[in-house]
Amino acid sequence: MDDLKRMALFAEIARAGSLSAAARHLRISTSAVSQQLRILEEDFGVILVRRSNRKLTLTDAGARFASHCREMVEVAERAREQISLARDTPAGELRIALPLGLARYVAPALTPLLAKHPNLKLRLEADDGMVDLIDERIDLALRAGKLADSSWVAQPLCFVHLALCASPDYLKRAGRPRTPSELPGYDWLAAVSDGRTFTVDLQGPSGESRSVQVVPRNSSNNQVTLHQMCAAGLGLSRCILVDVDDDVRQGRLEVLLPEWRLRPLQLWVVTPRRSGQPAKVRHAIDAIRSYFRHQPGISV
Repeated sequence: MDDLKRMALFAEIARAGSLSAAARHLRISTSAVSQQLRILEEDFGVILVRRSNRKLTLTDAGARFASHCREMVEVAERAREQISLARDTPAGELRIALPLGLARYVAPALTPLLAKHPNLKLRLEADDGMVDLIDERIDLALRAGKLADSSWVAQPLCFVHLALCASPDYLKRAGRPRTPSELPGYDWLAAVSDGRTFTVDLQGPSGESRSVQVVPRNSSNNQVTLHQMCAAGLGLSRCILVDVDDDVRQGRLEVLLPEWRLRPLQLWVVTPRRSGQPAKVRHAIDAIRSYFRHQPGISV
């Protein structure tokens, strides 16, 4: 590393034409410049400059060496410019891992950002499974619920509100639940990760809390599929409000026990580190948070 610094110093000596001028530009003493030049010549075993009382001239070896040193400095400056661009201007490929059901919201959330920055590209890794963030070179991930231990940094993004839903056809067959205590008697749809039983946590109109254990009859590893299964009349499901808004308004699904609220789902942004994020990541997080702030059934 010291050799690289001395090469950069020699490039400045060649540009400035004297040791004192190089020292002024580098804000070090002339004796320090002279010492580093002497170390270079001793290490390489060749004379790089000829000095007199009035001027400094490069030897043939020094002129060739200076040319390569200048190239090295120019490459380093271009590398520094690219880092500055990455810090200040969204560019390059932005890789986001997220559950499949969120892709329909993240894509429009990032559309204005992509339109403003033509050098930015987007790759969405939509999967309800746990994508390996390191192997897939993910820049940021969206995760829901309780997070597993990880070296990555998680920051809260928003709360996604849920509702108990069922189709009108299913309710005709099974009847409509009137109280939380009736919920275990229905066919339930659940995510595979919920296991053989899961708890439905509700808060009543007076602030009282109820937890009901239910056993799923049908399940899926995909939230979008669970929504479709619910609309098809296969049972009750905890649905994301923003996902089922159209189905409720069109009468394909009905919200059950509307006076009881389900515990909202915490949504997280997960990144490799908290500080030093490139511009593409910072701007993407801001765009997603701003978009979600204006969606029904989501609170920031």
